[in-house]
Amino acid sequence: MSHKRFLNTLDYPQADSVNLNDEKTFRSVIVWLEENRIKGAPQAVLAKLKDLDSKDWHQVYSKYKDDLGCPVLESKLEELQWILGYAVQIEHLKNKNVYIKHAVENLQKENAPNVIAENPLDNLDFRSQEFADGIKELANALNTVVHPDPLITLKAVRKVICQRLAPDCVENPDKYVVKGTPFPYQDSDLGFDLKDPVLNQAAKILRMIYIQDLRNLQTKANELIVAVQSVTANPKTDTKLGKVGF
Repeated sequence: MSHKRFLNTLDYPQADSVNLNDEKTFRSVIVWLEENRIKGAPQAVLAKLKDLDSKDWHQVYSKYKDDLGCPVLESKLEELQWILGYAVQIEHLKNKNVYIKHAVENLQKENAPNVIAENPLDNLDFRSQEFADGIKELANALNTVVHPDPLITLKAVRKVICQRLAPDCVENPDKYVVKGTPFPYQDSDLGFDLKDPVLNQAAKILRMIYIQDLRNLQTKANELIVAVQSVTANPKTDTKLGKVGF
């Protein structure tokens, strides 16, 4: 893309007729880009850039383009090309949501197939009030604590259903329902004091959950070891290959 096309993209006045080889015009373009599109220089630097007749202008400009991250290029027009691209990038980022919205709308209108979902769950609005109320009723029916976020409540409900209402759980409850005396976690020693009784109780509960997770992990590791040993610790012997004596 040429300099003038970049300038047109950025709505620079009289972009088609600008003479970029003219030193004063070049300086004016830099000032306009900073003042209207880039807007990254301190006011003191911008004021010095706007002094187009200053003998120190190129010194200020050199520091300005270095602050932008402009690489070392062979000519000032190449530097201008880089700064124009930088300005276009800033404009794009500022209006990114608008561009994405139009792009998505166009894709939906032109390319998206008309798919009819067979699963009724695909049509649910998981953030609607109706969904939240339904999850709350389901949680209350299962004696599950309701969380402010209905999706977290749904995860808790799923755990209850999988661990207590699965067919095998219903038919063989003794395999899944834990029996015994409840552990008095309220009276256990936490090992540290958070200076708040509520926080101390919460920390005890979290530690118990963590220990339970470790136990489940150890159980799965043991099951894996047993499964591997059942394969490796029972080799088949071909007695025909045996040899007695020397």
